[in-house]
Formats: sequence, structure tokens, C-alpha cells
Amino acid sequence: MMTIPRPNRLRALACAIALAGASLAHAAPALDSASARPLRFAFGQAKAPAAYTVVDPAAPYSASRGYGLEPGTRANGNAPFYFTVDLPEGNYNVTVTLGDDQAPSTTTVKAELRRLMLENVQAGAGQSVTRSFTVNVRTPDIPASKGIEAGAVKLKAPRETEQEAWAWDSRLTLEFNGAHPAVRSIEIVPEGVPTLFLLGDSTVCDQPDEPYNSWGQMLTRFFKPGIAVANHGESGETYRDALARRRTDKILAGMKPGDVLVMQFGHNDQKQIKDGKSGPFTTYKAEIKTHVDAVRARGGLPVIVSPMERRRFDEQGRLVPTLADYAEAARQSAQELNVPFIDLNGMSKTLYTALGPRGSEAAFAEPRPGQLDNTHHSPYGSYELAKAIVLGIQQAKLPVARFIVDDFRFDPAHPDPFASFGVPASPKVTTLRPLGDEANK
Repeated sequence: MMTIPRPNRLRALACAIALAGASLAHAAPALDSASARPLRFAFGQAKAPAAYTVVDPAAPYSASRGYGLEPGTRANGNAPFYFTVDLPEGNYNVTVTLGDDQAPSTTTVKAELRRLMLENVQAGAGQSVTRSFTVNVRTPDIPASKGIEAGAVKLKAPRETEQEAWAWDSRLTLEFNGAHPAVRSIEIVPEGVPTLFLLGDSTVCDQPDEPYNSWGQMLTRFFKPGIAVANHGESGETYRDALARRRTDKILAGMKPGDVLVMQFGHNDQKQIKDGKSGPFTTYKAEIKTHVDAVRARGGLPVIVSPMERRRFDEQGRLVPTLADYAEAARQSAQELNVPFIDLNGMSKTLYTALGPRGSEAAFAEPRPGQLDNTHHSPYGSYELAKAIVLGIQQAKLPVARFIVDDFRFDPAHPDPFASFGVPASPKVTTLRPLGDEANK
């Protein structure tokens, strides 16, 4: 298994594109957000076409150039590789032209922390295939705005400052994966597109390493260019934590009228019951209301999602609910506050039941042989749950539904067979369980 070094990249958070001192032959031009002048990179060519910067397939990232390959990877071989470019915080449309003159290629593209953008794009030998997607780049900085003080998100060390640093630095990192991944060119353009914000726990956030994955990482696969998904979930957290660590403030500071915030908590909120002062029908509902009111005040649309179930079956093979009270409290909050509701809890029960006690094992992470994590999902499980979220967006008739890919179909009672799942695994793996309630493995 390939090992990709991940140094602490947060030292670059306050930097703009660092190109000073680089030669004109190799330096990428600075991105001009005001005029939306694109950055263009060409791979595998001795001379750059007009307005393109040639990328040496073995050139590592350097701050002086402002772009390059992540350590230990090489472009257009037979192994996954990562390309990084310095970018200011914002939303970007990315257009990739894929293909190889000498051999057929199959390329999957993930952004930042394994956000699935393009799935198994095939090109014959000598062919070129062009695809586009929209991606969000962010830093922890919170600018001052109406009702919000300047500051920063309180990141968790070392998880967010090291393992998840790619999600917070002033750079876009693209993973090219698959059977002979091949890229000819990349174009990056800043765009003032709508943002679909996500807020949640370890079942929502961008998990950095295999075999863990969350529906927030797969959701991007099912949207066309023109809307950016900004995932602000984090492992081990609750609505209360999102407020205390200023994740909510970060979202609100960047929210524009018409943007959407999809929220799903519940798994870790159960821990708060132990303090004798919290519960699903008291503090949990109050914290939901705090978020709904704040989003509405910014002109955004809040969406409440009930937490999916854990994998737990009785001796008769029947699914045992573990989050019923929180699912019901989420439903009640949506009704009382008159906001859209996605019943992921109900759809997950249908999904797990359809897969059965044995088949559902494939939907959950197995960090060690024989050690199944019955709370956190595998890429296959998160892919199916992301489809459930998209179905919920359709059923709720949310405005962002117009960005759903044309070929989307899903029925949780008839999930995709595991044998047909083909998203290639990312190189880096872990045996560390995401932060959360250790009592509910």
C-alpha cells in the first residue's frame, strides 16, 4: 500500500498563491478572482499550449511555484497521484481533460479529503474526455460580519491540524485514482456559485483515510457543476460542539442568501444524556432551533436530517433501533420550525434491512480483519447513504435539486449491489477509529 506523507500544511493558511521568485517558464500565474481569469495546467507535454503551465509529472509541490505533485506520487503512471495548487478560499469550477495517447485510461477524481467528484471516467487510447465539477476550498479564518466576530475555527489537534490539514489549507488538492489514471490538462476558475453547506459528526465529515468514509464525501458525486458542497462536519461532535468550536460561525460568515445548510447530528448527542441536563427533546431541539434561526437570519435555507441508524440486528435478524428518540426529535423540530426534513434514519433502516445482517457488513468500515465498526461506514455504505440524502433533497423539492445529476436513481429498499461498487480506494489507510462514542461501536 502506498504511503502518502502528510506534513502539517496549516503553516500556509494565511498565504496567498506563493509565486514570487519562480521562473516564468514554471510558475503558475496568480489567480485573479475579480476577473475570474483561470489557472491552466498541462501534463505530459514538452511545451505548454498558450495560457497553460506545463507540469513536470514528477515535480513535487513547492511554495515557490504554488503547485506540484504531493510527495511520493507521480502523474500519469499506473498508481494514484495527487496534484496540489495554491488557491484563496472560495468556490471553483474545475475542468479536467482526461486520457492517454498510448493506452486506455480509467480515472476517478477526488478533491481535498477524498470528496468524490468524478467516478471511473473511461477514455480509449488516444482519446480525450473532458469533465467539470465544482469544489470548495476553505481555511479556518472567520471574517467579521454582521453579528459574528472575527476569529478562527477551533480545530482539533492533531486530527484536523495534521490528518485533515488538506481540508483547511489555502490549497486545492486533487486525487487522480483508478485503473491507469491519466490527466491531460486542468483548468481552475473561481465562481460565485451557490454553496450547499454540511454540518454533522463522523458520519457526515470528510474522513481522511480508508476504510472510513462518510456520506458528505460521496454527496459531491451526485451534483452537476454550478453548486459547491462545503463539508464542515467533524468527528465526535454535536450541535453544541459546532457552536462552541465556531464551525457554525464559519458557515454563517460565508453564507449568501439562497445557500443551504444540511445538518445531521445525534450519535454523539447521546453522550450528553449522562450529564443529567441534556436530552433529545430538550437541549438537542433547542440547539437545532439556534441553528435554524441563525441560518434564516442570513437568508439561507436550513435542512434537518435525522441521524442514520447503527448496524445492530437481533437474533431473529431484525434491525434494532439505537437512535429512535433523536430521529423523532429531529422530525419534530422540522415540523415545529417549518423547515425541510430528510428522514435518513428511516431510509437507513430500510437500507440495512434490505442488505440483511450479513450483507450490511459491507456498508461499514473494517479497520482490521474481523473488526467491524458498526457506526462508521465504508465507501460503499456512505455512497448508498449519500444517495439517500439526494433522494431526500428531491422529495423535499429543495431548490438545489436542479443540480442533481441527470441519471440519478435510488430506492433504499433496493440498494446497489456491493459487487457493482467500483470507486477505487484512496492510498492512505488507518486503523484508528474516528472520534465518537466508544460505547456504541
